[in-house]
Amino acid sequence: MNSSGLLSSLKVTVLAEDSVQYESPLLGQHGISFLLEAKNRDLCKRVLVDVGQNPTALLHNIRLLGISPATVDALLLTHCHYDHTQGTVEVLKAIGKKSFAVVAHPDTFRPHYVKDPYLRHVGVMPEDSRPKIEEAGGFLFMTTDPFPFLPGLVTTGEVPRKTDFEEVGIALFTLVEGRMEQDGMKDDISLVAQVKDKGLVIVTGCSHAGIVNIVRHSVEMTGEKRIAAILGGFHLLAASEQRIGRTVEALSRFDIGLISAGHCTGFRAQTALYQAFKERFKPLQTGMVFEIERTCRKDVHGGCCSQHG
Repeated sequence: MNSSGLLSSLKVTVLAEDSVQYESPLLGQHGISFLLEAKNRDLCKRVLVDVGQNPTALLHNIRLLGISPATVDALLLTHCHYDHTQGTVEVLKAIGKKSFAVVAHPDTFRPHYVKDPYLRHVGVMPEDSRPKIEEAGGFLFMTTDPFPFLPGLVTTGEVPRKTDFEEVGIALFTLVEGRMEQDGMKDDISLVAQVKDKGLVIVTGCSHAGIVNIVRHSVEMTGEKRIAAILGGFHLLAASEQRIGRTVEALSRFDIGLISAGHCTGFRAQTALYQAFKERFKPLQTGMVFEIERTCRKDVHGGCCSQHG
């Protein structure tokens, strides 16, 4: 890829996750949210990835971290689940912009249910419906294709499901012509940054498409084999030991500098990842900051990642 299509620097801040760092004043929640600050030459974009499920906690953290909501340029919703989308309208109101870019899959607002332990809706909540997002200033870009925020920062679009051991990770259902059918989570998308001299930074929501599928697709899409970091949820919480083992084995074949996984990843999978990657694995936590830039003298797993809280 031409160097003009690569980022010169990337900063990723974890705004929301299920856990917080020791003695942190930040608030945790069941959900996930990142802020990416991406720079390509003189272009700089701040992209919010998901909003968790508690806008009060999210906005508390944003302000405590010294971030002005008004400086955010766009929002990516990685999939429909409430713990990634609830409070979207409140966050848009805090951002306070008109025609604010909200990127999502066309299926994001579909009916979406679980049956266990009882039937309940777990997709986008009514207060964050498409019309209400638009009323709050959001301009929706609904696409199955990769969406470029700026050169070097693009969504995966729909991720091809190629592995024989990865699945959605939970029994989910939707309505099709009045019938309840299994939901394959086609709307699960991730964000891929390509930093000059460093490689890819892959940011996931829940990896319902399968984290190995996502990584393979990101490498094939960009032509870049070096992976500086993978950050996000892997949805291995209820996975079998066999699936966890095959996932870790497959990831070990890639040139990965750092994995920081949390939210829906699960303790067993985090332990397996640590055993395989050692110091190149860190549990994801609210308040962590990852900085990757071409001029950095240390590589991503040697000191370019900073944490605060």
